[in-house]
Amino acid sequence: MKTRKAPIISERKRPGQARSKKLVEDILEGAIRVLGRDGARRFTTARVAAAAGVSVGSLYQYFPNKESILFRLQTDEWRRTGDLLEGILADSRLPPLDRLRSAVHAFFMSECEEAELRVALGDASPAYRDSPQTAEHRQSGMRLGLAFMKEIAPEASSRQRRLAADVVMTTLSSVGKAVSERGQGRSEVSALAAAVSDMLCGYLRGLQVR
Repeated sequence: MKTRKAPIISERKRPGQARSKKLVEDILEGAIRVLGRDGARRFTTARVAAAAGVSVGSLYQYFPNKESILFRLQTDEWRRTGDLLEGILADSRLPPLDRLRSAVHAFFMSECEEAELRVALGDASPAYRDSPQTAEHRQSGMRLGLAFMKEIAPEASSRQRRLAADVVMTTLSSVGKAVSERGQGRSEVSALAAAVSDMLCGYLRGLQVR
């Protein structure tokens, strides 16, 4: 039985000139429109090219297939989310647990505001779920979580801090996914964020005591 090759998810090349950058921006904006309109299952390079107003040949100069476009959208989303959470959690002007509350609220609101895109990218994730780039994203999130846990509970063991970081990250990911899928309003999402924050803060206070 032949093993199916994993699709290529890397871009062919990065745009250098302003005109090339604009072309890639148009392709990505077209891809977002196609995802929102048709979903991941009907996502094709031809549909993206048509939505972007470019030829398929121009699209293929930068993206070898639909998986590479989807992965670029996903990595852009990961980067935005990572920058958002790091900017809040690393702000030492606020107490750590206040930062956590702000991070939970901001993350859930971003899931609410980008619900269509995030649901569609979730549907497309099997194409790149096992890629090295996805593993690096997880490791980057864990590094951020561990640094935060070291600040919250410096006396805890490294094993306890790793478990706590995993609990927080898994909770945010799982509940955030539900926020996107349910299409809840901002007031409902805000109330959910407050409840999840209470739960996580209670858990972390227990870690500080231990």
